[in-house]
Amino acid sequence: MATVAELKAVLKDTLEKRGVLGHLKARIRAEVFSALDDESEPRPSLSHENFLINELIREYLEFNKYKYTASVLIAEEPLRQEQGRGSNAESLHTSPSVQR
Repeated sequence: MATVAELKAVLKDTLEKRGVLGHLKARIRAEVFSALDDESEPRPSLSHENFLINELIREYLEFNKYKYTASVLIAEEPLRQEQGRGSNAESLHTSPSVQR
């Protein structure tokens, strides 16, 4: 019969192979940050420049397949309007057609 330690190891390996473990860790981090976030202290308003910086970081993370890290960023940033890549590219005077 398998020991508890062996069962934990097999479960961890299975979750890693399925790509679930990273997602679960990111989700737990986001929920912990959300629980610790002091909602009585209002966030400063987000300037247009900071919005663009956040979007560039988010796009970088998603482009490089850091989807779990991106999910934490998205959970941390204030609610944003879905403007899409085209409007970000227009604001930065760049081409939206960069692909990997």
